[in-house]
Amino acid sequence: MATMRAIVLEPTGRLSDAELPKPEPAGRDLLVKVQAVAVNPVDTKQRIESGTRVLGFDVAGVVEETGPECQLFRPGDEVYYAGDITRPGGFSEYHVVDERIVGRKPASLSFVEAAVLPLTGLTAWEGLFDRMGLPEPVTDGIRRAAGVPILVVGAAGGVGSMAVQLAKLAGLTVIGTASRPESSAWVRELGADGVIDHSQPFRTQLEALGIREVPYVFCLNAVDPNWDAMIDVLAPQGKLCTILPPMGTVAFRPLFNKSVAWFTELMFTRSTFQTPDMQRQHDILTRLAALVNAGQVRTTLRERLSPICARTLEEAFARLRSGRTIGKIGLEGFE
Repeated sequence: MATMRAIVLEPTGRLSDAELPKPEPAGRDLLVKVQAVAVNPVDTKQRIESGTRVLGFDVAGVVEETGPECQLFRPGDEVYYAGDITRPGGFSEYHVVDERIVGRKPASLSFVEAAVLPLTGLTAWEGLFDRMGLPEPVTDGIRRAAGVPILVVGAAGGVGSMAVQLAKLAGLTVIGTASRPESSAWVRELGADGVIDHSQPFRTQLEALGIREVPYVFCLNAVDPNWDAMIDVLAPQGKLCTILPPMGTVAFRPLFNKSVAWFTELMFTRSTFQTPDMQRQHDILTRLAALVNAGQVRTTLRERLSPICARTLEEAFARLRSGRTIGKIGLEGFE
């Protein structure tokens, strides 16, 4: 039996290097030879009670083999994707993934530069355009939501770094939140029109920028500590999208009084429930790659580690747990 190298999570919470059977593709699966991966906060929150589990939901690699029902890819194609939370993750030498949630890697990027984009890119795209219904950016340069303000709470992180860029491409006036000089500088570098501190009241800071209220709020941080401030500045009949659920009780009545629409966004929903529009993620990644290749979206890679092994993953996880990362951390190459 052919084997492969992988990094597994043990019940103790420890990551360790392992040798596992090489998977085989079936149905619409692709067998991908992994070249680079990226880490996300969700990786650090995974827990198991017994056995081991392979983590990892951001991958860039090369298609080695296709399942008998594949229609979109062939061996040799360079791809990038965010995977499926119900299947083994991509921190392994080879990985099996349904082609409907895979896109062709942007040709202008290296594997590690591309590996940091799928999970955050899909989350930002789905939140902005599928959930809140904003007009999608296109490569023709036409700004279809010109001047409409949006507040991106947590703009310096992985999803925020993509949301700022995509919202700007759609023509929105983007106000991002950040709490440190270096993270504020990063948000401005990505194109934000203004930056405020999410540790301080929102209203006075927005008013100082000449904005009284915003019709859209995209919250990429914890919901509870930001809830009152977000609802306070959200315009009547506005739209709020969060990528995390509240962990405690939040006051719903102010949201109700303003007839605000509250959307939730979980990038794994389509693959988890095998929704009829699951191939939408292939389409989004294709559109995102076109924007990258056109020079309109940049990689959010900020730190690069090597090789892909338990030791470097532990190092990357420690940086994520610090809560002070900007952009994304990517890993490339097996030992």
